[in-house]
Amino acid sequence: MSAASLEIVDRWFAVEPVDERITRIIEPHVHEFVRGNIWQVRGSARDLVIDCGLGVAPLRDECPALFANDPVLVVTHAHLDHMGGAHEFDDRRAHAAEPMGDPRGASIRGAVLRDELGLDEELPDLLITARPAGFDPDAYRLRPAPATTRLVDGDAVDLGDRCLRVLHLPGHTPGSICLFDEASGTLFSGDVIYDDVLLDGLHESDRDDYATSLQRLRDLPVRVVHPGHGDSFDGVRLRELIDDYLAAA
Repeated sequence: MSAASLEIVDRWFAVEPVDERITRIIEPHVHEFVRGNIWQVRGSARDLVIDCGLGVAPLRDECPALFANDPVLVVTHAHLDHMGGAHEFDDRRAHAAEPMGDPRGASIRGAVLRDELGLDEELPDLLITARPAGFDPDAYRLRPAPATTRLVDGDAVDLGDRCLRVLHLPGHTPGSICLFDEASGTLFSGDVIYDDVLLDGLHESDRDDYATSLQRLRDLPVRVVHPGHGDSFDGVRLRELIDDYLAAA
């Protein structure tokens, strides 16, 4: 498929309020495999942005509210659908094991990405169904954006009136993390867990680590999960997903 055959759209992002403090931003013209969630959590002192999409279009142009309150960006892992817009943020945080300065898997051509990441499943030729004006899919590159702060397990992200704890949960990638708001039981899970088949067979995945991470997650008092892909779900569904994975491991 060529870029010339794609519809040109004026807006690339869709903004969906979740509650008075949380907003989800998605890229609706992206294939569901790489259609990641961008989460904004508003705080009294500053805001938190969790993951930042593919980088096909600038977030700052369409979503200026993301940058209005001194945002800290936390990247759950350095795959293209989670760190593509990281270069737009001044305060970028990720685990040291994630190659933010030399990211892998930097194509939106399905066959190329499949080989780069070590995927088993087939993907369409092109992973977008429309494009912003002037965007060339074959010129797409994932821009390096080294973390300005390297996170470790137990670190806190303080927003003033809300504090989230970093959980290092390797398996999907070596440096995959979640953020847990213990006061509300809210988990931002990245690709550690979501309501679909979990990817544990990538070049950099480790199934034993994944099982250990999920067992740890199962024991936490999680009430709601805001994942890296798809819709949110509750703690009951979280434990069902974990139990199903562990039973099949």
